Amino acid sequence: MTRHRTGAPPSQLRPPRKETPVTTTAHDSPTDAPPDCAAQRRVLTVLVASQILSGAGLAAGITVGALLAQDMLGSTDLAGLPSALFTAGSALAAVGVGRVSHSRGRRPGLAAGYLTGAVGSAGVVAAAAAGSAVLLFVALFVYGAGTAANLRARYAGADLAAPAHRARAVSTVLVATTLGGVVGPTLAGPTGVLADTLGMPTLAGPFLLAGAAYGLAALVLLVWLLPDPLLLSRRLEAERHTATTATAPAPGAGRGPDLVLGTLTMILTQLVMVAVMTMTPVHMHDHGHGTTASGLVIGIHVGAMYLPSPLTGWLVDRYGRRTVAAASGLTLLAAGLTAAAAPAHSVAPLALALALLGLGWNFGLVSGTVMITDALPPATRAKAQGMVDVSIAVAGAAGGLASGVVVSVGGFPILALASGLLALALLPAVAATANSR
Repeated sequence: MTRHRTGAPPSQLRPPRKETPVTTTAHDSPTDAPPDCAAQRRVLTVLVASQILSGAGLAAGITVGALLAQDMLGSTDLAGLPSALFTAGSALAAVGVGRVSHSRGRRPGLAAGYLTGAVGSAGVVAAAAAGSAVLLFVALFVYGAGTAANLRARYAGADLAAPAHRARAVSTVLVATTLGGVVGPTLAGPTGVLADTLGMPTLAGPFLLAGAAYGLAALVLLVWLLPDPLLLSRRLEAERHTATTATAPAPGAGRGPDLVLGTLTMILTQLVMVAVMTMTPVHMHDHGHGTTASGLVIGIHVGAMYLPSPLTGWLVDRYGRRTVAAASGLTLLAAGLTAAAAPAHSVAPLALALALLGLGWNFGLVSGTVMITDALPPATRAKAQGMVDVSIAVAGAAGGLASGVVVSVGGFPILALASGLLALALLPAVAATANSR
């Protein structure tokens, strides 16, 4: 009958709507929780503010830590010890930050790391004023907690991001460190003058800046990082899981290669980067360059570590995690070769080498972070990420500690060359995991 045809609702007059099939990429999962866009924008804004502050605190130890130890100990042999100590402290703090984040969320975990880093900065200043090497080493260990929090903030940026845009979310957090990380080393001179005015050793100045920067970063997170990205991602993931069928694959199923390669990528890039970076100021100092010159080179290096992050994020999302991981190994090799061949009296080639070193590290960190996040569901993500970062920090500590010995025995060019060749191990690792998928 057609008597009521003209009175039918419009929806009944239209042909059935064709459903678009849902597809997933190699790094996606049907059970990934949908992102909360408004919350993600707020989270990224707060993380950017805290990273700008913490970047300045992070740069202090990089710029003058080795010089301070060399000055107090009167030897180059242990000049790599400060880097090893605050990297080891970062490893221990990564466990603590991971556990707090797992149980209470990113906000209290990251804030606790920054506050601990501020306490360590104050301890370094006190050790320099008292001339106590033992207190210096203890304080540098505690100071490493700030490094752990600074790096772990990248995971918070990825918690609410859609899988296809995770690399760009991670890169947004990382690039925010650039401003503080670049400005921090250039303030080595002015903060040294401030330390002199206060009756403290000149090299303690940057750690005055670090203490204030880490304290402010913690305050920003405690006041404004709401909602907590990890806790919200868990809730969204639970809601999504409830809505899916029982036949949906489990989160992270079949992603063992991603987890292994992501971890290995970040371990190798951290080891190589820390080893060369740690001894560059010492190498420059031994060849007549002042604190301003070494601060400039380290500032360029830190800028290269973080500034290319938006481009790196786009490359990872566009061309894949493994491709950028392989590019990391090749870039670090170029950095090692350039540093080894750089004339000791010239700043420009060393600056180029350290820029390449930072870029290679950035490639490895962004691609590795996204592989790790892809492989882990929100329910277990924070704790597992903490253990991964422990491995990364231990690798950095080993690189920092061994760097002084290698330079003492064979010289800086040998260290740079060996580090670059070691980074090439990423290439067969990428090939092996690609074949295992």
